[in-house]
Amino acid sequence: MTEVTGYGPRDWGSHPPYIHPEYKSTPLRGPTKPLIPLKATLSELTGPVYGHESVGRLDADLTKNGARNGEPLGERIVVTGRVLDERGRPVPDTLIEVWQANAAGRYVHVIDQHAAPLDPNFFGGGRCVTDSEGRYRFYTVKPGAYPWGNHHNAWRPNHIHFSLFGPSYLTRLVTQMYFPGDPLLDLDPILLGTPEKARDRLVAKFSLDVTEPEFALGYVFDIVLRGTIMTPMEG
Repeated sequence: MTEVTGYGPRDWGSHPPYIHPEYKSTPLRGPTKPLIPLKATLSELTGPVYGHESVGRLDADLTKNGARNGEPLGERIVVTGRVLDERGRPVPDTLIEVWQANAAGRYVHVIDQHAAPLDPNFFGGGRCVTDSEGRYRFYTVKPGAYPWGNHHNAWRPNHIHFSLFGPSYLTRLVTQMYFPGDPLLDLDPILLGTPEKARDRLVAKFSLDVTEPEFALGYVFDIVLRGTIMTPMEG
């Protein structure tokens, strides 16, 4: 655990605990001893640095970057929002990566053997860089729910995984975005492991303004990298 002058302390009370018994794998992998504070060095305060030229033209459009001979199946959506720091200032030029299941609830991964079809036109991953106002935008299809074996008849809600680096390693964040109105939200141990006061920060808001007529429904998901209103980390 690293805390450093220049960044406010993380609000650990807004994040899921390392060990949440209802999330069955956490007792097997969560640390059982107190974290040891470490003094931040230059490597934690600067970077990561990467080549913006490595982000391709279609990387932010998951409806096209995996297409082979057509469009992916499913409900087309737009996901946008702003990345902010703990003082509410935009975080420009930061890399965001996303990954998700397809509309049938299956990932393009050898470990995922869920009996749902793979979509030959959907890869399920993308990335973009925030603009000068900290804004990002992805096109994709709404991911499906899927069983995950945590307990009897366990299903994950529709969700998209987000990975952000921010201006330094001290602002690193991996989280999940959920959809409003999903009946599985109240049954999901991963989401319920997040303190109740912070759960709404993980649920996107439907926006008719973002919705593109006759093309895609729009959702807004703002992300805060540190501070008392920080977006909770992935459990």
